[in-house]
Amino acid sequence: MPRPARATRIEIDPRVGGALRFEIDDESVEMIVTGRFTALEPRHRLQFTWSCSTWPVPSAESLVTVTLEARTGDETLMTILHAQLPDDLVDKHRDGWELVAQQLEGALRG
Repeated sequence: MPRPARATRIEIDPRVGGALRFEIDDESVEMIVTGRFTALEPRHRLQFTWSCSTWPVPSAESLVTVTLEARTGDETLMTILHAQLPDDLVDKHRDGWELVAQQLEGALRG
């Protein structure tokens, strides 16, 4: 989760067709993100649908694709594409994914 948000509960069934569910506390705003895995290619790509309980239409689905590409040395390029988002949520989600990527990089660099 992009800080200061935090997951209070996580359920993941990591297989194509398997469900995911994140219960999130974002500065006292409670939300639930749900989806299903549509692709799992270890070390290369994962893809899943994404719906959020706080969206204007909570049943609307978007699609997240994360690709990993080996680079020179011990580096990997991670690309996150979040498609089919409602127009008014694009900037918020872009900022959130950028923060998640920065937090992951910091954790990996130790």
